[in-house]
Amino acid sequence: MIDYSTKITTDRELNAIENLDGSVESDRGRILSAPAFRRLQKRTQVFALELNASIRTRLTHSLEVAQSARYISKSILTELKQEGLSSYGLEDMENAFVSTSEMTSLLHDIGNPPFGHFAEQTINKWVQVNAIEMLESFEGSSAKSKELKEIVAKDITNYDGNAQAIRVITKLQRLNLSYTQVLSVLKYTRGAYEDKPKEGDLDYLKKKPGFYYSEKDFIEKLQDTLGVEHGHRFPLTYIMEAADDISYLTADLEDSVEKGILSLEKVYSLIKTECEKEGETYLLELMQSRYEKAQQNEEAYQFSMFFTIFRTSIVGALVRHVVGIYVENHEAIFDGSFNSALLDYDKESKYYKAIKILEKISSKYIYQNLEVQELELQGYSIVNGLLDIYKPLLELSHKDFETLLKDERIGCFISMRLIKRVSSKQIVAYQNDVKNLDKDLEEEYVIMEWYYRVRLLIDYVSGMTDDYALHEYQMLTAMK
Repeated sequence: MIDYSTKITTDRELNAIENLDGSVESDRGRILSAPAFRRLQKRTQVFALELNASIRTRLTHSLEVAQSARYISKSILTELKQEGLSSYGLEDMENAFVSTSEMTSLLHDIGNPPFGHFAEQTINKWVQVNAIEMLESFEGSSAKSKELKEIVAKDITNYDGNAQAIRVITKLQRLNLSYTQVLSVLKYTRGAYEDKPKEGDLDYLKKKPGFYYSEKDFIEKLQDTLGVEHGHRFPLTYIMEAADDISYLTADLEDSVEKGILSLEKVYSLIKTECEKEGETYLLELMQSRYEKAQQNEEAYQFSMFFTIFRTSIVGALVRHVVGIYVENHEAIFDGSFNSALLDYDKESKYYKAIKILEKISSKYIYQNLEVQELELQGYSIVNGLLDIYKPLLELSHKDFETLLKDERIGCFISMRLIKRVSSKQIVAYQNDVKNLDKDLEEEYVIMEWYYRVRLLIDYVSGMTDDYALHEYQMLTAMK
């Protein structure tokens, strides 16, 4: 039975708001006012440290995704109204359905580190090389300590922007959002400490880490409260994912032309060639008609006209496509067991083929472009260098680190200076986690305290903007 009133609720940790619309507007205000959301304006989408304000950042990308999600969610409601919204538990809940989808989209990249996805790999590689050896050095003979070591080793080597988003929302920014709003951000349902599933075992929903061990209990609480089976997804998350996928399709091509990596004529030629090679007529006809319209305008307007018309046409078509898939597979999506992205579901459709052509062109001619890869390598050096600099904080004993946080002297003079640079938000999150540990269980305490210290360091570096990370790296390495 599909009943959205069991999933779209006012439940939250603190200061409950009984009115649903009031709860939704409170979430919207908290998200838009969050410093972590504002910092997205200085985070890489594709082109790091970009001075051209018309090139997309994580913030402008998130705004576009939110608009697409709003369009999709309103269109779904229009379809469901034909049978009556009350039959789905959606009567008087239209605003909550649309706003939650929209705000989820604003939050979807909030855990991404500086310099994009390449930095995720950099963090994981650094932890594998530098931190795992420290973990293995901890003494522990009990079965529980051995189990914790295995959990921690997997967890800290699986940094992912999606999992970090949950941590930012709940622990670092402490936004106190409704359970509905938080759970809708959980794009993937596997813990970072868990192995990848076998094919068919919700393998798509679990293909990447969706949360860390540090947030495990809270996520399970939300799932139990909202009736979402563990390993399953919240239904509105499918809308956010589709909106994100749609927004990517033309955005990177448009930005590459703005930067001069590709010309408008080259984009046209690449799409035309790939469509003819694959026998794809839908995208070819759509692009040709839009290109001809743009060509009829003055030279200065060709670029903006083409992408504006092309973008709106393909977005409109794809929104109608995913709305149809959502409604046709409503029970599985509501249950959260629908094991596919909406755009990837119908692999025989003309839309799927068009998407794959656009993705192929972006991958080959933008993401593999020398300038883009140079920026990624610079990001690697900066993130890797910052983690090296702050490594002494992980090498301290738990007693020395406890002393350090009391602003008392310890033997490591470098750590005494480094800790002053770490944000109080990250330190408070660490302290809140550690205070719940049982010191009488010494072996387990030592492992878990150190685990939260690793999280503290990763929180700090991954929370930086591109330009702040560069400034911090230059300052600490005396390379200005």
